Amino acid sequence: MKRTLLLVALFLCTFVLGLVAGSNYIVPQPVIAAAAAPDHHQAPAAAPRPSTGYDVHVTAPHLVDGVEHGPYHHYCKVYAGDPVIVCLIYESTEGNAMLSQVEWIYAKKMTRTGVPLRTWNRNWHDHAVEIAGGRVKVHDLPDDKAKEVADLVSTTDGLIYHFYFNGNLPNGKMSIAQAVGHKSMTRAEWQNYEKKE
Repeated sequence: MKRTLLLVALFLCTFVLGLVAGSNYIVPQPVIAAAAAPDHHQAPAAAPRPSTGYDVHVTAPHLVDGVEHGPYHHYCKVYAGDPVIVCLIYESTEGNAMLSQVEWIYAKKMTRTGVPLRTWNRNWHDHAVEIAGGRVKVHDLPDDKAKEVADLVSTTDGLIYHFYFNGNLPNGKMSIAQAVGHKSMTRAEWQNYEKKE
């Protein structure tokens, strides 16, 4: 019984102290924001999704199994300023077009020091060579901004995964597609990636 009375007394003291010190109580910010919001029906701003930012539209043909196809529609997102870029690639601009390829784009300083030359020659391509071939087109940007994009991408190498389908069904097969105009490099060319032409 004494223990119960002691707990009740402690609770009452805490409650009274809380009332006295109530002006020092800090209301959590989400509560303040909700109370101050003029429209309680307004939905909160959506958090970015992983798919947010694939906005740079580029077209280019690719070699798939040694045969030129495309041009493919790339929708690209910059992940890091080195740069690191990923492109989701479709065969058309239709709203329900199926993803058919993915391209990973990395700064040459990353690929040329992290990928063996033999592997690079088989799987990767130099975007400076591809862009110089005139097949890459940047869409939906003014000419000066499109040139900035092309200049940035020229400092990178790309790796394209191509997915195969049986009709509308993916069949689990994939291959490495290649840029039109890709050429294997000698060790000297591959290592001299910082050379300005």
